[in-house]
Amino acid sequence: MFELGSPRPLQSPTVLVLSVLGALICHKIVSVYRAKKGIGFHPGRTFLLKPGDPLPNFFLPKIPGVSAGRNFFLIEEFKQHDKNGSDVYSIVNLWPHTDVELVLGGPEAIKEVTSSQRHFPKRLELYDSLGYFGRNLVVSEGDEWKRYRKIAAPAFNEKNTKLVCAESIKVMEDLFKLWDAKGTKSVVVENVLEMTSLIALFVIGGAAFGQRMSWTEGEPLSGEHKISFRKAMFGVSHDIFIKLGLPEWAMKLTEKTRAVDLAFTELDRYLHEMIHDRMHSGKLNETNDLFSNILRANSEEGLIPDPLTDAEVLSNVFLFLLAGHETTGHTMTFVFALLALYQDEQDRLYEHINSVLPNGAESPSYSDLSKLNRVLAVLNETMRLFPPATNVPKKAAEDLTLTSVNSRGERVVIPVPKGTNVSINVAALHHNPRHWQDSHAFKPDRFLGDYNKDAFIPFSAGTRSCIGKKFTETEIIVAITMVVKRYKVTVKEEPRYAHETFEQRKTRILSNKPGITVTPIHVPLEFTRRD
Repeated sequence: MFELGSPRPLQSPTVLVLSVLGALICHKIVSVYRAKKGIGFHPGRTFLLKPGDPLPNFFLPKIPGVSAGRNFFLIEEFKQHDKNGSDVYSIVNLWPHTDVELVLGGPEAIKEVTSSQRHFPKRLELYDSLGYFGRNLVVSEGDEWKRYRKIAAPAFNEKNTKLVCAESIKVMEDLFKLWDAKGTKSVVVENVLEMTSLIALFVIGGAAFGQRMSWTEGEPLSGEHKISFRKAMFGVSHDIFIKLGLPEWAMKLTEKTRAVDLAFTELDRYLHEMIHDRMHSGKLNETNDLFSNILRANSEEGLIPDPLTDAEVLSNVFLFLLAGHETTGHTMTFVFALLALYQDEQDRLYEHINSVLPNGAESPSYSDLSKLNRVLAVLNETMRLFPPATNVPKKAAEDLTLTSVNSRGERVVIPVPKGTNVSINVAALHHNPRHWQDSHAFKPDRFLGDYNKDAFIPFSAGTRSCIGKKFTETEIIVAITMVVKRYKVTVKEEPRYAHETFEQRKTRILSNKPGITVTPIHVPLEFTRRD
């Protein structure tokens, strides 16, 4: 027997562990209470891990209370807002520390956020990896961002848009010649993303860098380069996650990582050479590609007191390559997939294109683009359903408030303490039933009439909206017009899918995964020459 007051050696460690665990639980309960109190106990969800962070967003399945699962914001769309009875709902996550986030799915609150860059700056820590080549528009705020914007914005002018149109036409004509050479009426593309990625890459090569590329010609090397400019561009834009996600020593471990590392090294060399050549050739004013436009603006005396360094020029151009290639290639794939699924919409589009283009013309002129309003409507409806970025993270720079609309149509003011994370849920906004009836249906006609412009933000909104919007729209409109004018697009018929319903086929063809932008997984289509 133990004497009164003597320690119990077998129980003391257990008691200590339980005491510490109890203290931690109490601390977590208090921190959650304070977090919810700070936002006025606005309704929402609680998870162990934060939705949208790399681990739950890319790797973990949906685990109730633990992980929201992959592609949470695109899959849930407006469902969580609807369940919580508000255009704004809250997410509290417990690990690694208690954090609260307000998720916005209504135009009122989103406009408040996008209208004030000072009050709701970007969460720059989430974009650090995109500063690989140096500082740029995406990884900057305040005066630094204004400096980059002042140089970059004039580069996207009408002369460049005309160049985008011309380069897009040439790329598509070269593709059609390649298909015609096969001698068949139909061409099957096993995964359309591979085709659209090259279309985007070739147009960027010509209109952004002044470097034309070919579907068929070899890849000449210049100087001491080990791979072509085309291969370097494709490697960087296609495998960026490998480079940004691994330490430098790991890039030497496998053949794949060495190839990615080489692509980054070679692209850096190519761009430095292009800067030197254009600044010393005396021909800088002869071209209107983005690279030349930026160099020209940067060298204009008096435009900005502190011109961009070569590293800053390279980093911003790298950003245009990455954003342009991803956004355009992925969006174009979804466009062709939707047109293949919805043949009635493709027929309407074909009739519209024929009514705009002159007799016998198979490509649009620059002046035709503004008349192709149904083509733009198809593009807009595609980006409504599959926005390039489903979630835009911000944070409150000071104690503020936001206005939400609840399920009864009443306006609710939500307190937003300084430091609160605020996410613009683009996927939810694009499915908000107050603004989009039958929101899951593919109906391009929505964009041929009146609609709430604040409820459609595929290129973001406010001062930080996408600077390359016109570049992307022009390229995709030309590609859609030329393909639909010449070919009927259908889903590839396969015996193993002979008995699938329309909904099953739709799910299969439109399946996607998270990436820098929403990424289609596998889209096999057939392009049949029209009579």
